[in-house]
Amino acid sequence: MLVGMSEKTSTAAPQPREYPQVDVGSWVEHDDPRQRARAGIAARAKAPLESHAIWQVREGRRDVIGLLEEQSAQRVPDLVPLRYARMSASAFTFYRGTALIMANDLARTPVTGIPVQAVGDAHIGNFGIFRSPSAHLVFDINDFDETATGPWEWDIKRLAVSVEVCGRANGIKEKARRAAVERCVHTYRNRIDQFSKMDYLEAWYDHLDVEHTLDRYESTRDGRKNRTLRAAAMKARLKDSDAAAAKLAHFEGDRLCFNSAPPELVPIDELTQYADHEALRERIDTLLANYRDSLYDDRRRVLDHYRFHDAARKVVGVGSVGQRAWVAMYTGRDIDDPLILQMKEATASVLERFCGKSPYATHGERVVQGQKLIQSTADVMLGWSSFIAEDGRPRDYYVRQLWNGKGSIDIDHLNDLALSDLGRMCAWCLAHAHARTGDSTAIANYLGGSDEFDRAIASFAVSYADQTEEDYKVFKSLIKKGVLPCAK
Repeated sequence: MLVGMSEKTSTAAPQPREYPQVDVGSWVEHDDPRQRARAGIAARAKAPLESHAIWQVREGRRDVIGLLEEQSAQRVPDLVPLRYARMSASAFTFYRGTALIMANDLARTPVTGIPVQAVGDAHIGNFGIFRSPSAHLVFDINDFDETATGPWEWDIKRLAVSVEVCGRANGIKEKARRAAVERCVHTYRNRIDQFSKMDYLEAWYDHLDVEHTLDRYESTRDGRKNRTLRAAAMKARLKDSDAAAAKLAHFEGDRLCFNSAPPELVPIDELTQYADHEALRERIDTLLANYRDSLYDDRRRVLDHYRFHDAARKVVGVGSVGQRAWVAMYTGRDIDDPLILQMKEATASVLERFCGKSPYATHGERVVQGQKLIQSTADVMLGWSSFIAEDGRPRDYYVRQLWNGKGSIDIDHLNDLALSDLGRMCAWCLAHAHARTGDSTAIANYLGGSDEFDRAIASFAVSYADQTEEDYKVFKSLIKKGVLPCAK
């Protein structure tokens, strides 16, 4: 185990908090499909379809902002102001960083009790494009920090609300937003039903190939074409380790070294909180060696062809800012064959406080194994590592390629057509993830063939988007008063 790689954390310890517990461990998946169908229908007694529409907006919720402070207390203090700055840009960026707040709220709503390997933070910004091992671009879930066993409906609720909040941020009219949310939920309901009727391996292998999906979702509607996906695909094709190295690194003799662009990218020699930078390099070497042990033998062979050059701290995401994240530079055949790996800290999923602890030995393994369960095809270099820091606290990481044909949708400039299409694509992937890991027959029969659930979730999305805007006001007021630190 790696010892001594430590950083100071915030001295403001969060107050002990009690969390409501949700039962996702007692569900029995029957062998007989008819029994599974009846069990799904029976779950409506516990959580009627119409009950999902209910959310009562509360104003002035200073207590839930405390959940963000609780998370920040475990993060790199110097980066917390940057986290809050990124979250403060809009109600949607705030929503992206509040997976814990929403899980805390959902734990107080009716729950079906049907478990899946949940995403945990299934907003539309956490879906995108990446390159499969067969070199095809696919569209799927692309963030797994919060994945854990949890109620399937929490994921679709978080997705639906994100469509509504994003629509508001982009100035899309109320009627179009409502239609986009209902189409999103309808797609989920329709796909989970189709997956429940497919052979299991057929459903497991299904995926959204970007080339085939372009024609389906770039449909003409009212004389307009949605080019959002094609634009993202074109950018994704160019995002690989060659492009990352060209953007993030420079040559120093026969070495590739990371650029200095604080606070987003800081070479380890410039991290002032570490007195002995050579010792830090050795610790990162050990972290990477432990990562190698998590790989299959064939992936180890690939990694063994590469030579380590440099490492740096790299800030990522919105809600993830402040979690420890590193990048490592390798080259293979020669200096023009770079590979950049990202090592990102993995902490407890926001779902674990409400649904029980992860069965995996480390949170890095939880993220990796969860990703392999719910993503149609995972990065070949995906693995995990861990160490015990000087303060005795565990530090878990997962490791992947930094850029692997990754393409993000430009969600800040979506029109109503693009929002609707993106919501449907995300719902397709979410249904696929749940069908791979949960009782799709039970879920499909719980949902039924009417649009009652669609309308209920659309109503919930409006109310919870109102709640998000109210919480955002409190968050902004605390920044303005200086209670929460915020980078300029």
